Amino acid sequence: MVTVSDIKVSIKNLYKIFGADPKPMVAKVEGGMSKAELLEKHGHVLGLKDVNIDIKAREIQVIMGLSGSGKSTLIRHINRLIEPTAGEIVVDGQNVLDMSEDELLEFRRFRASMVFQKFGLLPHRTVAQNAAYGLTIQGSDKNEALERSQRWIDRVGLSGFENHYPAQLSGGMQQRVGLARALATDAEILLMDEAFSALDPLIRTDMQDVLLGLQEELHKTIIFITHDLDEALRIGDNIVILRDGAVIQKGSPQDIVLNPADDYVSDFIKDINRARVLEVGSVMDTKAIKTGIKIDVETPIEEAMQLMLEKDKKPARVVKDDKVVGSVTIDAMIKAIARPKHGSGNKNYK
Repeated sequence: MVTVSDIKVSIKNLYKIFGADPKPMVAKVEGGMSKAELLEKHGHVLGLKDVNIDIKAREIQVIMGLSGSGKSTLIRHINRLIEPTAGEIVVDGQNVLDMSEDELLEFRRFRASMVFQKFGLLPHRTVAQNAAYGLTIQGSDKNEALERSQRWIDRVGLSGFENHYPAQLSGGMQQRVGLARALATDAEILLMDEAFSALDPLIRTDMQDVLLGLQEELHKTIIFITHDLDEALRIGDNIVILRDGAVIQKGSPQDIVLNPADDYVSDFIKDINRARVLEVGSVMDTKAIKTGIKIDVETPIEEAMQLMLEKDKKPARVVKDDKVVGSVTIDAMIKAIARPKHGSGNKNYK
């Protein structure tokens, strides 16, 4: 059960409307006016519509959608790079919108770091100087900042490149510098806006591995924007899908794949390899059995089916932390990967 103390960031009834006089437009959107109508009749653009998301501490929250869905607009509200038209952004119980200029500056310096799609590196500064930049902004001594940032340069695999300039690095290496810079500040929240989307596929996968490896140790609250479902399913503890500025569905990767909210979400997931994404826990029967091989609750169905076929094809015991929590059959797994219509599937997975 999720408690208030588990929530790091709470986005409440958030609206963003771009135009000359946006505040009166909120009532029109609340009354049912569409994005297209708002633009045609009033010359205003609907960016976000009544967004409500609770983001748990120490997890990776993915926000995804197609171009124009509002995902990058949303993440920029969290550190107030964009001011909302209406709503609240609450971090650790404090409304970011109520912060004074000094409080907001401290929030950006110490509590929320950002990693940008286009790297955002300073071209005239070396890798070491770029990685230390956030610390110097915090007021750290230059030598201390370089010493502290060196740890993160090493951790992201850039040892030996400290004196190189961004133009001398590949895209993947530049993004590693950006990640090192964000981590060096020791901020509790990482805001990652399409951070890996400019990278080639193999480098992108490598950066996902780096992020997941670091998160396993650091347990940051990461808000990650992407338009790529495979990326979202691979790294996200939870996923929010936006369309035209509104939340269409939110849940775990397992929930999204098994229970797409509508045809829009179904179109997103139609081409994924369900056997690799879905885990045994999402299709298990919660009734435990006494015999059969043991398979961990988080084992991908593809791997579990192979294990069961190599044994006796009988139902397997599903375990979590060495405790039997259910059972699973090959038939149940085959049914789960058969691409059911949206709204089907079960919700046993926790």
